[in-house]
Amino acid sequence: MKKKKLNCWDVKKCGRRTGGNLAKEIGTCPAATEKKLDGVHGGKNAGRACWVVAGTMCEGKPEGTYARSFTGCRLCDFYKAVKEKEGKHFMNSRELHKMLKG
Repeated sequence: MKKKKLNCWDVKKCGRRTGGNLAKEIGTCPAATEKKLDGVHGGKNAGRACWVVAGTMCEGKPEGTYARSFTGCRLCDFYKAVKEKEGKHFMNSRELHKMLKG
């Protein structure tokens, strides 16, 4: 049986997933609701491509823009784990942005 791939909110325990304990207080994470990236790297919505979605958490605070957050995201343990796990199937940010715009 294939092991379920975890989404960022499962790993980071940010509480901002849909229905999460902090969703009402600080808002549902845009990665949890971004349907254009559903299935990317085996995740739900943008749960395994959160680094290309503006408004995701970075060091405990929502980031406003992709450009500002991605620098930090490249250092994130979750980003590194997805990149390593996906190997040659890892979709780069340019590809993911095309999907978001399309």
